[in-house]
Amino acid sequence: MTRQEALRGIGAPRRGGRGSIGGMVVVRWVPRALVGLFLCLGVLLTGCSSTESAGTGAVTGAPSAARSAVPTWAHGMGTVDATRLPAEARTTLALIDKGGPFPYARDGVVFGNFEGMLPKHQRGYYHEYTVKTPGAHDRGARRIVTGQGGEIYYTGDHYKSFRAVLR
Repeated sequence: MTRQEALRGIGAPRRGGRGSIGGMVVVRWVPRALVGLFLCLGVLLTGCSSTESAGTGAVTGAPSAARSAVPTWAHGMGTVDATRLPAEARTTLALIDKGGPFPYARDGVVFGNFEGMLPKHQRGYYHEYTVKTPGAHDRGARRIVTGQGGEIYYTGDHYKSFRAVLR
């Protein structure tokens, strides 16, 4: 056996010869493919623990260990504990609890749910409140929407998605 054959692996065919795939030696290709497969699998499995990026709070599709059950209005949605919301959202929640005063003229207006992302109710059931967005020169994209039944929803992407806020 020559030195080149030893470097390629014992009995490994030359590139382009029998036992190669696309000019790549099978002996070298298989371990790399397996490593890649396991890396992808690991990323997918750990990615299923659905968390948002830093500053937006941890999000889960299931109740936290401290909660015995998710309220019926939150079933089928992602959830976020109120303590895990961005600081600006917690400030807005505190203002909602106190009844104001609110910093934006449109805080408290009826939310029409035109996107249909929240459960269907009659017009006037939902109200929206602005969550200050650092660096934004307008109201930004973040909102809290409340329902007459005590529901609280958070959106960080201007109504494209919602999380049920658990307290």
